Amino acid sequence: MRRTALARTAVALSSLALLATLSPAAASAGGRPPAHGSGHTKPELRRVGYFTQWGVYGRDFQVKDMDTSGQAARLTHINYAFGNISPEGTCFTGNVPGEADAWADYVRPLGAADSVDGVADTADQPLAGNFNQLRELKAEHPGLKVMISLGGWSWSTHFSDAVRTPESRRALVSSCIDLYLRGDLPRDGARGGPGAAAGVFDGIDIDWEWPGSAGDSDTVYRPEDKRNFTALVREFRVQLDALAAEQRGRHGQRRHYELSAFVPTAPAKIDAGFEVRRIMRDFDFVNLQGYDFHVSGEPVTAQQSALRARGDFSVQQTVRDWKRRGAPARKLVVGMPFYGQGWTGVQGGGDGMGQPASGPAPATFANGYEDYKALRRLAASDAYTVHRDRRGGHAWIFDGTTLWTYDDPAVLRAKAAYVRSEGLGGAMFWSLDGDTADGELTAAVDRGLRRR
Repeated sequence: MRRTALARTAVALSSLALLATLSPAAASAGGRPPAHGSGHTKPELRRVGYFTQWGVYGRDFQVKDMDTSGQAARLTHINYAFGNISPEGTCFTGNVPGEADAWADYVRPLGAADSVDGVADTADQPLAGNFNQLRELKAEHPGLKVMISLGGWSWSTHFSDAVRTPESRRALVSSCIDLYLRGDLPRDGARGGPGAAAGVFDGIDIDWEWPGSAGDSDTVYRPEDKRNFTALVREFRVQLDALAAEQRGRHGQRRHYELSAFVPTAPAKIDAGFEVRRIMRDFDFVNLQGYDFHVSGEPVTAQQSALRARGDFSVQQTVRDWKRRGAPARKLVVGMPFYGQGWTGVQGGGDGMGQPASGPAPATFANGYEDYKALRRLAASDAYTVHRDRRGGHAWIFDGTTLWTYDDPAVLRAKAAYVRSEGLGGAMFWSLDGDTADGELTAAVDRGLRRR
């Protein structure tokens, strides 16, 4: 899922392409987990949660909610979704409907009630909006890293054009580093200016969906995307390391800017777009698509995020396919959904799985797509029955007509145990705003990953 929640789901319904999503949270019981990096003898498993730029509107999910829910204390990384690339091949921002939202990013003033530090924004401060709140959140949680995610399903349009030559790749990477890591934001009244967002972001997450194969309807792709993606990753690594060296020389502090990507589950898409052994040398980690294996636009109900599934897409299959192509297990982070895919008009009775349906199920923001917090309420009602495939590692609810397939705490605990048993790099979630107010799903994953 990458652009706006509504747009992504619309694409899922119109095409049966495999998409992507996920996030983490915290629990109200048992106290907060240890601070990041506090005494672990082994490297801490990553917990990467996507925060959606547009979630501050209809869902009213603010940066502060990651703190009050306990999510922030249980995350190692926040991926901010998304940054866009212009037709000219550079990272950009502004107030362009459907293309960029500087108002949400760094212009919008927040009152004391919505601010992480409890202090209202002023009219003359150069940084406000989500970016300023992320800066405040990091001050509350030392060690928490924030990555800017570039692209997504809707905003991968110009990647292919932007990376065709060494000169264009250098220009693209330089523009992204200037905008997000140096923090040189365009001026918007009192907001923005050189260095206004410096220190907010700790790295780059490449969400190109998909190099070398079809994505959104207007996304350009070419066979040469595969080698150009490798070259893009190398260019990011070189320029990120150069920035770190420059800043170390100036301030005497050693810093490492992280580089990650969101990558697909389908073997055909992996082979079309990714020289796995080569790119993994430059990535700190990659986030594996662990959901949207089947979507509500399909005519038959099916699992969307099974841990194991014979002859079908699954988390286990995705992990094996990336490892077979040369990806180190410790750099593979498993995507987990904080939402469900749903069908209505399901025929055939039984538990509803694998049956024909008339279409996507009605939902809060977009038919066929519903946040976990809403599905949790349905599962607790008398109308629905919870079903589990314990061998396959997935769950669904069915009322005789409407079926929703989703991950609940029990499923996520099993996935966390799988991550540990396979020596993988951690878990990623799309997206944090789908969790409950007390971060139930994030807490379940966090506890599962901390078991030794």
